[in-house]
Amino acid sequence: MFRYVHTNIVAKDAARLIDFYKSVLGCTSVGETRDLRGGWLDQLTGLHDAHLVGEHLCVPGYSPDHPTLEIFSYDVMDSGTSHRINQPGLSHIAFEVDDVDQTLAAIKSAGGGQMGDRVQADYDDGRRAVLVYATDPEGNIVELQSWS
Repeated sequence: MFRYVHTNIVAKDAARLIDFYKSVLGCTSVGETRDLRGGWLDQLTGLHDAHLVGEHLCVPGYSPDHPTLEIFSYDVMDSGTSHRINQPGLSHIAFEVDDVDQTLAAIKSAGGGQMGDRVQADYDDGRRAVLVYATDPEGNIVELQSWS
């Protein structure tokens, strides 16, 4: 077997970010909460006395258990830099929505933000996309897209 399973977001406040993705972006609990520590976790992460808490959330539009967003917080975290759309590595996660403007407003009212402008893009095949980059309450980049 070979299949995509999940994407992990390390959050400063896992409970707050889990609530955001559930209430604003339609993710649902799959009943997999985590409170992990132990030698195997230290070996896996390369950290000493690692401890993480969080939950798996099913992304909308797929089966009721996969793929998921895995949102965790560690007791001790690296304070790293802010997220930028053009930095190497994973850039953003994307959601197709019925109404980009309405979803963006919900993101903003829930403590998120907007990055760049909302645009319309006309593709050679006749489709039109409405697109915008937003941020969740911790600055992770979320693309919103709607197609017609």
